[in-house]
Parts: sequence; C-alpha cells; structure tokens
Amino acid sequence: MFETIAIDVDARGVATLTLNRPEKHNALSAQMLAELTQAAGDLGTDDAVRVVVLRGAGKSFCAGGDLGWMREQMQGDPDTRAREAGKLAYMLQALNTLPKPLIGALQGNAFGGGVGMASVCDVAIGADHLKMGLTETRLGIIPATIGPYVLARMGEGHARRVFMSSRIFGAAEAVDLGLLARAVPAGDLDGAIEAEVIPYLSCAPGAVAAAKSLMRTLGPQIDDGTIATTINALKTRWETDEAAEGIAAFFDKRPATWVKNTT
Repeated sequence: MFETIAIDVDARGVATLTLNRPEKHNALSAQMLAELTQAAGDLGTDDAVRVVVLRGAGKSFCAGGDLGWMREQMQGDPDTRAREAGKLAYMLQALNTLPKPLIGALQGNAFGGGVGMASVCDVAIGADHLKMGLTETRLGIIPATIGPYVLARMGEGHARRVFMSSRIFGAAEAVDLGLLARAVPAGDLDGAIEAEVIPYLSCAPGAVAAAKSLMRTLGPQIDDGTIATTINALKTRWETDEAAEGIAAFFDKRPATWVKNTT
C-alpha cells in the first residue's frame, strides 16, 4: 500500500509508523509527504490503534527535504512552490492533530523537516548520538512551514538560539531546548519508548483523544491562516537571489557566495 513508509500494529494497538527510505536517510519526498498524510488519517480513525510511535528506518530519523524534491521546487513556478510547501505544512498538521498519542523515536540525524516532525510528537526521545538542526538558512531559504510547530514546542526564547543560524546541535542541547523529552544511549531507545507507551494502555482512548484536542485548543493555535502565512513566506523567499544561489551552491557542492572563511 505504501512505498516510502511502513505501518505495523501490534496486538496491544501500538502502531509503529516508520519512515522507510533508509538509503536516503528518510528524506521527505512529495510521495512520502502524501503517504504520511494518508497514514495520519488512517491511524486516527482506526479504533484498534491506541498509540502511534514515529521512527525512521536505518541510520537517520529524517535528513530533511529530498534533493530531487528541492530541485523540482527550484525549477517550478511560484504556484508550484506554494503547492509543494503546502504538502509539508498539512502533513505536519495531520500528525499534530492526530487523535492518538504520538511518540517519536529519533536517531542519527534530524534536520529541517525532521525537526518539524519531532516537534509535532507529544513526546520525542532521542538517542544520545542524535544531531539536529534547522538548516534552511544555509540554502538561502527559511524554516517556514515547520515554524509554527517548532515555536509551539520550543517557545520563541529557545527557538531564537537555533531557528536562524542553521547550527547543528546534539541530543543534550535538544533536551535543553525542549525538542526532546530526554536523550538516552542508543541501545536504550526502544526501552525508553516502551516506557512512554505503557501508561496509555491503561487510559480510556476517547478520553486521551479529548484531552489532546483540548490541549491543542488551549495551546498555540495553528490553523489554515497560520499555515497560509508560512506558505506565502516560503514562496516569497524562494523568489530571492539568495535562494537561487543557495540551492545552486548546494547541488554544485560548493560554498555559497555569502560563506566566509571562519578559520
């Protein structure tokens, strides 16, 4: 049914939703975005599912946007870019409003959209070797469509530390920033995730869903207007000379013109 993700549901009703492009470090393609959006809808309406665990196959959780997808956006017209940005925005919204607990298990790298996906988890736990970063500004673009979820998770004060600099940070700092609940040795990650799952199996599923819905109502509001603002911001940024130069430099494997020697 799915080609870029996998879903397994155990006898307890614990669904494992796996990003399944390990050879690409689970980079987000248009197809993966569509499949994740569909999976969120399917899992959300499946009464047999009590908890969802989100993880990535292979070495990385999610390395951000797929290179081919990025190239298509660069070559597309503004409406195409807006449409593609919307795919990421609404995939994140589908996971953010999933009426089931969403627990993230992160390892390897989580960049760009991978940080956005960690931000929509109710609890995210990382292996202690995890590297994270909002790397968009290196490319001349901005972390726009993931922004509402990152700000909701970190708060503006913490986000200011990493939202604009493209700085790579480790699991311990991600805990300090509020992105991760905790960091554990890689060999302990599965056990830590299981410890988060177990309490929900004693809770009334409808009450859990209602509590999550209420929490989202009381918390920062991320609605269609917010999403449209982020899409338009990214669409505008894609039209700049910096974006053209940043993406070109990335594909040419050379420094962009604004990179200065810091040694």
